[in-house]
Amino acid sequence: MAAARRFPGRRIKGPRGLFTALVLALLAIAAPAAAEDVALTFDDLPTMSLTGSLDYTATTTRRLLAGLVRQRIRATGFVNENKLEATDRAQRIALLSRWLGAGMDLGNHSYSHLSLTSTPLADYIADVSKGEQVTRALLAARGREPRWYRHPYLETGPTLEVRQGFEAWLSQHGYRVAPVTMENSDWVFALPYDEAVLRGDAAQAEHVRQAYLAFTAQSVTWYRQAAMDLFGRRPSLVLLLHASRLNADCIDRLAELLRADGLKPVSLERAVADPAYATPDAYAGRDGDDWLERWARTLHKTLPWESSPEPPADIVAEDARLEPNDDPSAERTESGS
Repeated sequence: MAAARRFPGRRIKGPRGLFTALVLALLAIAAPAAAEDVALTFDDLPTMSLTGSLDYTATTTRRLLAGLVRQRIRATGFVNENKLEATDRAQRIALLSRWLGAGMDLGNHSYSHLSLTSTPLADYIADVSKGEQVTRALLAARGREPRWYRHPYLETGPTLEVRQGFEAWLSQHGYRVAPVTMENSDWVFALPYDEAVLRGDAAQAEHVRQAYLAFTAQSVTWYRQAAMDLFGRRPSLVLLLHASRLNADCIDRLAELLRADGLKPVSLERAVADPAYATPDAYAGRDGDDWLERWARTLHKTLPWESSPEPPADIVAEDARLEPNDDPSAERTESGS
């Protein structure tokens, strides 16, 4: 989980060709007239936290799910099953069952949150396969199967060969890639918030919470406009969040913020039914770019990253102090998915 990323040097520039014009025309014809939809997705289940305490994890899960149900949001949670490996494994698995019992969906986020950029394909596939064992069984008990895969760090493959090889495996096992078209750097705020809560510092927790909500409002506005500029209309969006105490405690405010900005929470499946998600994405490389950036390459457009908001410096510094640096690829600067 690294700081927010921008790669302005990698932007593709130049005039749109005939292919791009045809893509835009087809998208405009197929564009739905309904209000703009947004799907909420949460990575790093059971929870992303500064502490491994089961009590803290259970409280976070309970609050987050209660808020989602209260706000009538059908979210998708992406599981790292290595987080279940503890003496209280059964209780942690029960927390995943609570997601399904609350009407949410579960997807695969790999077993141990590996980087596809720095991990050999065979090892990566083995980790992803290991990461579906519990989740698949929980879904099967309800007559369902896992359908969604979210790449850690949004890394889809450093080369076209690796990307195509992994996506072939996903297809053979019934998975679809869960794209991301909006994020709010929530992972930067999450650990500083945990620390404040754990030490009982209500004032600092409130400071982080208010900074997070203000930054989220700015990010939502920026992504909505970037999507509008890219497609000439407002497509459905997929918001990347994490299963943190911060989001559990802010879920009502987040829902209000999204709706006040004209966004209607929907399921992931409904959001990606928007024609924008059929835009070709042929990117292969080390960067973990979101899908607006990927589609911008296809459409030979440049997103206005220079105007995108940045998290407050004090929060970024606190996150850097708290974030364990045990990931060999921790110096990457892409999304903390």
